[in-house]
Amino acid sequence: MRDVHQPPAGSAALGKVALPETVRSPWWELGRRLLAAVAILVGTVLLVYFDRHGYRDAGDATEANPLGTVSLIDALYYTTVTLSTTGYGDIAPVSDGARLINAFIITPARIAFLVLLIGTTLEVLAQRGREQFRVARWRKKMDHHVVVIGYGTKGRSAIDTLVNNGLDRDHVVVVDPSPAALSEANAQQLAVVTGDATRREVLRQARVRDADQVVITTGNDATNVLAALTVRQLNPDAWIVASVSEHENAPLMRQSGADSVITSSDAVGRLLGLSTLSPKLGSVMEDLLTYGEGLEVAERDLLVSEVGRPPQSLPDQVIAVVRDEKVYRYFDPVVTLLARGDRLVVVRPAKELPWAPRPGTHNEESASEE
Repeated sequence: MRDVHQPPAGSAALGKVALPETVRSPWWELGRRLLAAVAILVGTVLLVYFDRHGYRDAGDATEANPLGTVSLIDALYYTTVTLSTTGYGDIAPVSDGARLINAFIITPARIAFLVLLIGTTLEVLAQRGREQFRVARWRKKMDHHVVVIGYGTKGRSAIDTLVNNGLDRDHVVVVDPSPAALSEANAQQLAVVTGDATRREVLRQARVRDADQVVITTGNDATNVLAALTVRQLNPDAWIVASVSEHENAPLMRQSGADSVITSSDAVGRLLGLSTLSPKLGSVMEDLLTYGEGLEVAERDLLVSEVGRPPQSLPDQVIAVVRDEKVYRYFDPVVTLLARGDRLVVVRPAKELPWAPRPGTHNEESASEE
């Protein structure tokens, strides 16, 4: 896991927002520009050649033909020296029509041609402006989102679970100081704030004040505690889920403001122990922790038709009931009969929608609706 407390050398301490972009091949970009330049060149050559009687070629001018003869090669020559602003003056427009065409068509084409030739510098400047505009627009619409601090194995798995359960990637913001994390997260179409998550300014860049949930997943417990304290100061109402490596740090993490604390070492150790004692039980537990295959643990609303029934009688395998913000095991006497407002924690096949009632009951009114 990466430690967000100590940013790598050269990284900014203050957060910088980086939004994902559509990546195109440099050869595609170069080919597109060359085609545009060739199109301008060919179009201008044809325009001059078709209006060649309005031009004077001093090199071919005679007493019998004072305007000279403008051939296709002359048109190509005039176009190249005109678009490149060289302008030798040996071929010049003399008729009113040719001069108007030069003023309103060839001059804008010359500007476009020069922009294509020196477009690298201009593109860098334009890209900075576009990036500032995109970030400003992103900040305006970013609200009720999820901030994930640390884009290591835990952070990526947490985001995958959120996205697989219906959360839009546009509503996830990653905070991590690592350039590698920036590249990986942007490749997954995620917005990234690069910086130290224990600093208020970095979390402000991630719009923590407006976030609904914050997930803290770095590999350093001290960093996680400081990040939780900073998040709680900025947003007293956010739901904070944090991981700790050691069980003894869990109480400190809760005191720092985390609503839910996951002890990674204990969870892994318990899974290893269960797999050793009973390989089949270990495989079932691993199945529950793996998204998209076999079994899935989910929380859903209680349906009107299920009010007053015992949890054991429902089609879903109910393992807990949430009532008045408290969690009761399905066998607890308090939840012998289900009541309006209850939510169910169930185990069901992963192929079913995890947060919805079972197939065939999706149009049924939930007991939480008025």
